[in-house]
Amino acid sequence: MNTIWSNYIQGIKTLYYSRKLRFDTMFREQYKALFGLEEGKKLKILEIGCGPGALAGALHRWYPEAEIIAIDRDSEFISFAKENEPGIYFMEGDATALPFEDGSFDVTISNTVSEHIEPEKFYGEQLRVLKPGGVCLVLSARKGIHVYAKCLTKRPEEEAFWKKVEQYDDTMERFAVCKYPMSEAELPLELQIHGFQNISTGYATINLTPDHPAVSPEMAQAMINANRYTALEAIDSVRSFMPEQVTEAECQAMKDIVEEKYDIRMEQYQKGEKQWDTNVNITMVVRGEKEK
Repeated sequence: MNTIWSNYIQGIKTLYYSRKLRFDTMFREQYKALFGLEEGKKLKILEIGCGPGALAGALHRWYPEAEIIAIDRDSEFISFAKENEPGIYFMEGDATALPFEDGSFDVTISNTVSEHIEPEKFYGEQLRVLKPGGVCLVLSARKGIHVYAKCLTKRPEEEAFWKKVEQYDDTMERFAVCKYPMSEAELPLELQIHGFQNISTGYATINLTPDHPAVSPEMAQAMINANRYTALEAIDSVRSFMPEQVTEAECQAMKDIVEEKYDIRMEQYQKGEKQWDTNVNITMVVRGEKEK
């Protein structure tokens, strides 16, 4: 059982609820325009590195005629996805050795996965399992805008906690997180190098601002809570990764502070006290095709 990512890097709630927002129906048309997939066709789509299943779930809703298969190495992600996103076949699998025959899929898609895997294996396997004329879609997070409400400002106790954690945190190096980052120019060139053609790029702008009048109360509260889950699970990851350096009591104290701060932010929203905190996520979509 592999649970490295869910235990030490990004928890299930962190990924699932943030991605549910980023792939919400209100952003569907941006993505579909960039994906350029034929509407109504019975496509066979493979998502690589699906995490807890939010993007796969969106694909299932956006392309109801398609067959969606989604893989991830993390066992906990796959278990959660199976329980929460019906209509999709989820399975454990390795992006560098896909358990499928040559020419099995019309589309491969990944979201914030390419930066973690050696390019030759990552793109070579996708080229292999795609049918002639098949489409490879690579989604990559770019620098966005992140503005937090004043009530969420780190308190002195939190500053001290995270300063202590920094001394021992070698997560990125130990687990090769973001070992292969690429710029906006390098990423499409990488697809070309590995045999894809008709390459295009585009950007989806995902504006997650709870106080925006176009945002429903349900979604606004989901935005606030998604950030809450991220903050809480970051503390859980610290406790899992360095139990000898950080005590359970220290972690619980930090989680109590987080809960208090996000309760304040939620109360502000419910009272109509606008803070205009925002997360504007920029997702780069690179599209390439396998030669026919």
